[in-house]
Amino acid sequence: MIEAGPALLFCPADRPERFAKAVARADAVIVDLEDAVAPDAKTRARGALIEADLDPDRVIVRVNPTGSADFVSDIATLSQTDFRTIMVAKAEDPRAVARIDSRFAVVALCETAAGVVAADELAALSNVRALMWGAEDLVASLGGTSSRKRNGRYRDVARAARARVLLAAGARGISAIDAVHLDIADLKGLAREATDAAASGFSATACIHPAQVEVIRRAYAPGVEEVGWARAVLDAADRERGVFSFEGRMVDEPVLRHARTLLRRAEVAPEV
Repeated sequence: MIEAGPALLFCPADRPERFAKAVARADAVIVDLEDAVAPDAKTRARGALIEADLDPDRVIVRVNPTGSADFVSDIATLSQTDFRTIMVAKAEDPRAVARIDSRFAVVALCETAAGVVAADELAALSNVRALMWGAEDLVASLGGTSSRKRNGRYRDVARAARARVLLAAGARGISAIDAVHLDIADLKGLAREATDAAASGFSATACIHPAQVEVIRRAYAPGVEEVGWARAVLDAADRERGVFSFEGRMVDEPVLRHARTLLRRAEVAPEV
């Protein structure tokens, strides 16, 4: 499981001046050696990562896809650091992911059609601690041009991929991380999606700008009324046997599990 959430902030690996601020602002930082770094800046970015003075428990390093020369260089670089949680970009081949050095805990990023289809197999690997999905690379891999409709909502194919990755992670008892919301100014849309992510079972949501962090944290933190209901229904369960009625609603074990989840999230919710 990845327990750093709920707000995971991407930061380009070639911008070391942003590292400390990103870690201070978010629950964890995803230092990106892949798409956020131009090819001619990757060597410099790896050097910055070696020099970085960051808490390894709050850092995930996104590495380049397995099978690439950049992936080999990324792993060689990380072997010179204390960073041991990696996000594998465009994860598609379970056999390649399984061969990754056992020192590293893996977040498999299912962001292509092949990666989403392989989500079940990736989630079953012993070194994979979480799955994440990505919309833009997914649609590009299908030959499409946009993951969203004009109203800002995901197209059906993106929604299907999101659900498939969440189900694959849940079936194996590992964490699921929701995709980034690229429209930085659309905080209302981000809040809607993060609220849905939390209610659906995602452990965290990734983001690309510090302004998005507090929106995600608020979405994952249960409200006062939710916490009050959870405590009350669990107290009632101590006095009841089996299925019972509470505030006009049938309550059984799945509902009690929902209540326990709300209380766990309330306990770890950072202040916003």
